[in-house]
Amino acid sequence: MASSADDTSTRTRTAHAHTDPRLLRAFVVVAEELHFTRAAARLYIAQQALSRDIRRLERELGAELFVRTTRQVALTADGERLLPHARRVLDAHADLAAAFADPAARPLFVDLNTDGMAAARVLARARELAPECELMARFESGLTWAADEILAGRLDVSFGRAAGLAPSVRARLATQPVRYEPMAVLLPDDHPLAARETVALDDLAGETVYAGAGNPRTKEWTDFARLLFAERGIELAPPAPLAIGVAEFQRIMAKSRHPVLAVVDFPPVPGTVVRPLVRPVPLSPLVLIWRKGLRHPGLDALREAAARLGSEEGWLVRPAGTWLPGPDEALMLESG
Repeated sequence: MASSADDTSTRTRTAHAHTDPRLLRAFVVVAEELHFTRAAARLYIAQQALSRDIRRLERELGAELFVRTTRQVALTADGERLLPHARRVLDAHADLAAAFADPAARPLFVDLNTDGMAAARVLARARELAPECELMARFESGLTWAADEILAGRLDVSFGRAAGLAPSVRARLATQPVRYEPMAVLLPDDHPLAARETVALDDLAGETVYAGAGNPRTKEWTDFARLLFAERGIELAPPAPLAIGVAEFQRIMAKSRHPVLAVVDFPPVPGTVVRPLVRPVPLSPLVLIWRKGLRHPGLDALREAAARLGSEEGWLVRPAGTWLPGPDEALMLESG
């Protein structure tokens, strides 16, 4: 059983570990000036307040730090012992403040999902707007996974379909709509529909189309596909091995022969063609997403870049004859 002395020692160590740096700063200035009036002037506080802070520090440490007389102020032995420790603590606090004084000093990690699409164009424009910032691209494939990485602090920004995220996750994220992306289908170049310039949704009836089923990183995309395929006679392809890189994606696609749900600016894959979907034109709601409370000039540049590109190219103008799930439309309007 711990003794009373042990309890007292533990409480004292705990109090020392939580000493307010403001009190240590007051102590150091008085120790340097050895004059309360001059020290108070340096600290821009009243002498009475300074004396109160020193008394509080002495109580917390259980030690007398100064000998005060009407003529002079001098450090006690405990005061001499505290002074180098107090200065090291204050130097550490200053280093900490300096490390975070300029948010641009650290890279901003931006998940694009796949290179060569709208998100990549936003990143390129943001780099032009903020050349002093290091905006590091990542290609993590799937907003469901990327959102968890953002909340864990391992990513800063991502793009994708925010309406497909769990409400508890979305509540901790900030969003900005970027684009209503027209959707397409990626077909083997010898597929019967590959010869057409566009593919009507009804023409996919009876087809089995891949949309990431079974991939835990892209649940929001698979959910979107289910909504799109419902009552249209389009089957969702079963889970396939997760392909990392264009070569692996091409190999898996060639093996399965399934069309793949995509967007119109999906990057070229050898042996395939991209055909826009029509009648109606389904839209993929692209949203910029980041952790609430994040402050970084690179994020400001990304938001400005998305807004400028959207304005220049009409990314947020929804054409007639298009399809979008109600929750996605509501989120795009709410975020805007």
